[in-house]
Amino acid sequence: MKNQIRVPKQERSIEKKNKIIQAGYELFSEVGYYGTNTVEIAKRAGVSTGIVYGYFEDKRDILINVLEIYIDKVYEPLSHIIENTIKPVDMSRLALAVIDKTIELHEQNAKLHNTLHSLATTDEAVNAQFINLENKITEQVSKQLVRLGINENNIIEKVHLAMNIVQSYAHETVFDSHSYIDYLKMKELVCGILVELFK
Repeated sequence: MKNQIRVPKQERSIEKKNKIIQAGYELFSEVGYYGTNTVEIAKRAGVSTGIVYGYFEDKRDILINVLEIYIDKVYEPLSHIIENTIKPVDMSRLALAVIDKTIELHEQNAKLHNTLHSLATTDEAVNAQFINLENKITEQVSKQLVRLGINENNIIEKVHLAMNIVQSYAHETVFDSHSYIDYLKMKELVCGILVELFK
């Protein structure tokens, strides 16, 4: 039988729930989803396991809430770069800034990122969150680039393709690290592709 989940209304209760989500985020980032249990999350949050189960069905339920923090941490820095770009756009400089920030975000969230991506193949809720993140970034970046005077033709398709290229390079750099690849040269190539893409 499932436990009765409470929806916090008082400020103190909301704060407790948020502490649990934050503790889940920290532990999933440090030791991974499978290396964490609800007892450890409760301890990190400074609450009892009973309180954890008062607000969440299980560890997966906490993860779904953690996803919102993860999405903000990934989306906001990239959005900030685009929003603070002014005309005339130096596309090479902008591309390098986005590439470097994407790598930094992957490094900061490596364990959680791997966990979420592996769960996305089997968990519809996790996958839906990732699709929503992709949609949000694609739409917002497309609008910002048009604002900056970038050619509007197929802008959504170009942005989505650019995201995949940058993401792939970040994965190569952070997770794969093949000894036969010159990653600085690859970075130059990725940057060149992005510049050409948005001509």
